[in-house]
Amino acid sequence: MGKGLIPADPATWKVRRRAIVPGFHKRWLNSMIGLFAARAQILSNDLKQKAVDGKIVDMEERFCSVTLDIIGKAVFNYDFGSVTKESPIVKAVYRVLREAEHRSSSFIPYWNLPYADKWMGGQVEFRKDMTMLDDILCDLINKAVSTRREATVEELEERNNQDDPSLLRFLVDMRGEDLSSLTLRDDLMTMLIAGHETTAAQMTWCLFELYKGDHGMLREIQAEVRTVLKGKDRPDYDDIVAMKKLRYALIESLRLYPEPPVLIRRSRIEDTLPKGGTSVGDKVKILRGTDIFISTWNMHRSPEYWENPEHYDPTRWERSFSNQGIEGWEGYNPEKIQGLYPNEHAADFAFLPFGGGQRKCVGDQFAIMEATVTMVCTYSCQSF
Repeated sequence: MGKGLIPADPATWKVRRRAIVPGFHKRWLNSMIGLFAARAQILSNDLKQKAVDGKIVDMEERFCSVTLDIIGKAVFNYDFGSVTKESPIVKAVYRVLREAEHRSSSFIPYWNLPYADKWMGGQVEFRKDMTMLDDILCDLINKAVSTRREATVEELEERNNQDDPSLLRFLVDMRGEDLSSLTLRDDLMTMLIAGHETTAAQMTWCLFELYKGDHGMLREIQAEVRTVLKGKDRPDYDDIVAMKKLRYALIESLRLYPEPPVLIRRSRIEDTLPKGGTSVGDKVKILRGTDIFISTWNMHRSPEYWENPEHYDPTRWERSFSNQGIEGWEGYNPEKIQGLYPNEHAADFAFLPFGGGQRKCVGDQFAIMEATVTMVCTYSCQSF
C-alpha cells in the first residue's frame, strides 16, 4: 500500500486524508447505490442459476467477487468482471492479498532477503502480480490525468459525471492536488485492499449467523426487504434507511467478527492511561513510540460492555446498555446513532466497527451502503 492512508506516516496521512475525504461526499455516495445494485444484480442472477442447477455455492467467494467489482468501478472506473469470470487480474489480486496476510503474521521478513524476488518462488510470483496491478493502476491514472478538468471541491460535488463517476476522477480533477502517479497509486491500492475483502467478510458472517439460527430473523429481513422495495428491482437511499433490520443484522456481524479484529496505534507522546481491568496499580504509563494493540474482537465480545455478548442479536442495537462498574463509560445509547449504523460515539467507543479518532475509516458510509444493497439483492433472490 506504499504511503496510502492506512500505513502513512503522520505528515503524509494529513495531506492525503484532506484530499480523499471530500470524494466521499453525500451526492457521490447516493449515486453509487445504482452501481452497487447493478453489480449485486449480476451476483443475484448467478445465484439463481446455480440454484436451478443444484450447485453448492461458496458465498464468501461470491461476496468477495462482487465487492471487488464494486471497488473497481467506484474507485478506478475499472471493470474486474470477477462475478462472471476469473481473469488473470483477479487471480493476481487474491494472490497479493494472501501474501500480505502471510507477511503480517511472519516473524521473519523473508521478503527482504537479498534477491528474494529472483529466487523464492512465492516472491517471484508476488513481484509479477504487483507489477501487473501497478501497470493497470498507472495506466488508469495516466488516462485520468490526460483528460483532467480541474475544478473546486464544490464544483466537483455538483458535477454529474455519468461516464466516469469514480473516486479517481474526483481526485485527479480536484484543484491544487498532488497528481503524481505514485501518490495516487498508493491511495488507490489502499482502497482496493481495505475496501474489498472487509465488506465481503461482513456479509459472509451476517449470512452465516442468520442461517445458523432458527431462521426467524432471516424471514423477518426478507419480509422487510420485499415490503420496502414494493416490487422495485433495486433500492434507493430512503429504502436503505427503511431497512433497519437488515442494517442492524450487518452491524451485529461486525460486532462479533470485526474487520479488522485488531487496531494498532503508536503513541506519539508519553501518556498515562486509566487503570484497566487487568492492570496492576492505578495507572498505565505509555512511553513515546509505544505500539498499542487494541483488540476489537475481545472488546466487542466483553460482558462488561454487552449483554449476552457471544449471542448474535441484531435487536440489541435498539436497546440501551450501561455498566456502572466501568468508571467513565457512558454505555450504549441508540438515541446517539447518527447515519446508517451505530458508530463509536453511540457506544462510547466500546464498539469500533470502522475504528475511531482521526484515523477512522473514511469509507464507513460507503461500506454500509454497499453491504446493504448487495444483501438486498441476495435476500430478494427467491432461491434464498
